[in-house]
Amino acid sequence: MSNAARKTSSDCALDVVRGHVGHDADAVQEALAGLDTGSRIEVYAVLSGLLRSTISIMELTGRHWRLDELVRHSDEVATTAPPHYEFAIAEATRAWARGDDSAMRALSGQDLLGAVHMTAVGVTALGLALWGRAGFLGVLEEFDNTVTELVNDQLSGT
Repeated sequence: MSNAARKTSSDCALDVVRGHVGHDADAVQEALAGLDTGSRIEVYAVLSGLLRSTISIMELTGRHWRLDELVRHSDEVATTAPPHYEFAIAEATRAWARGDDSAMRALSGQDLLGAVHMTAVGVTALGLALWGRAGFLGVLEEFDNTVTELVNDQLSGT
């Protein structure tokens, strides 16, 4: 049984983001290795939820990113995505940061794995711009703990 088969979609999603935070292309690839289409959809859903949560936290706390900082993080983080996605992700993130999400929607609608990578890069770039490396890793840990607790509660019927 592969490592990916034992991990939940949430684990895989958080592992891919942590791989991007650590600039570790091998960890990014390993986090998604062996996932079937259904699992990729679940990972994409978790990453999309994490992106929405990150944006909501930003809005609730009044924290904002600087455009140049977000673009810099995006450029750095996109290098850990597979090379054939790197440029498209960096450009889509730049456009999104300027308020144009059409490139992001176009890439997401064309290629599920591209959407997974793009969303993971977006979450990572935004998290790094808002909280820095250590702070963002703490946010990811809290997200992981919350998801684990919710799943455990559901399994126990509470």
